[in-house]
Amino acid sequence: MRKLQTILFLFLGTALLLPACSALMPNCIRGEVFCVGLVTEVGGLSENPLNQSAWEGIQRAEQELGARVELIETTDAGDYARNIAQFGDAHYDVIVTVSSALGDATVIATREYPDVDFIGVDQFQVDEVEGIAGLNFPEDQAGFLVGALASMMSESHKIGAVCATDMTPAYWRYGEGYKAGAVYGDQLTGVMTEVIVVYHSDVGLDQAFTDPHWGAATAQTMMDQGADLIFGCGGLTGDSAITTTAEAGTYVIGVDTDQYLTLPEAAPRMLSSAVKLINPGVFDLIKLSSNGVFPSGNYFGHVAYAPYHDLDGRVPRPVKAMMEQIHAGLLDGSIQTNVPPAPE
Repeated sequence: MRKLQTILFLFLGTALLLPACSALMPNCIRGEVFCVGLVTEVGGLSENPLNQSAWEGIQRAEQELGARVELIETTDAGDYARNIAQFGDAHYDVIVTVSSALGDATVIATREYPDVDFIGVDQFQVDEVEGIAGLNFPEDQAGFLVGALASMMSESHKIGAVCATDMTPAYWRYGEGYKAGAVYGDQLTGVMTEVIVVYHSDVGLDQAFTDPHWGAATAQTMMDQGADLIFGCGGLTGDSAITTTAEAGTYVIGVDTDQYLTLPEAAPRMLSSAVKLINPGVFDLIKLSSNGVFPSGNYFGHVAYAPYHDLDGRVPRPVKAMMEQIHAGLLDGSIQTNVPPAPE
């Protein structure tokens, strides 16, 4: 009996040391099992809306395609390659990596795992890389939408945007699109709105997205200058700007996903969010992989603006109508943001 207990103890102890996905290795080798893994950007699901939306797209593949799914929440940027390798070594069919921060590690992994289809969320490819579909979005259009909304809803005619960095083209497009949208909104209403957009570009990329103190202080400065609506744009930095602004009783706008749902402390003052439709974009690419027609290169999803939720009754009907017209114009091309893909 003591020998049996010792063997069982050793077995359980060894099992606890194995990576979370190791139990999936035998099944993922089998051809009839379709396996999809997610490697998040630092921040996990609860702290990063990009991670959460990508995971929702993968969960949809589980429900609709019968995929076997797993995720690894990255806690240290130095673990990106190691986390991808866990899924690659386990013979996963599709590996999803989130944000440009994982771009280099994803490209390297394609050479080590040529039979895997990689989906790189927010990973723009200057030159096409075989085996990677870079899921990208016209962030300038999303920023344009909420910029127009902000200008039409501002009573002080002064609005702000606290953006993590302009060194990442996606967040630069958000900020510049916000400016352009405010100008367009002013043309519709006949007013002139002052737009303050600040990028946290004096630090490295990792800190730019994980600096809540800077985000809060920058938002407070904008409110002190009279801004009555602030767009928070980029990781914990942007989230801190949003919560600080909302707690002061000022309107806020979220980014990437509907942050009314992910930042409950800011929800009562959340006017809308600039939304990337990541969930359907990830799912569509997984489905293409499962059908054997996976594309390489850049794959573009769509953007929108989130519902007004608790503040719906405070948005005038004419503003709602103009927002619908602007969204339709961006979709059919009759309205252009005139924001280039990257700083020139």
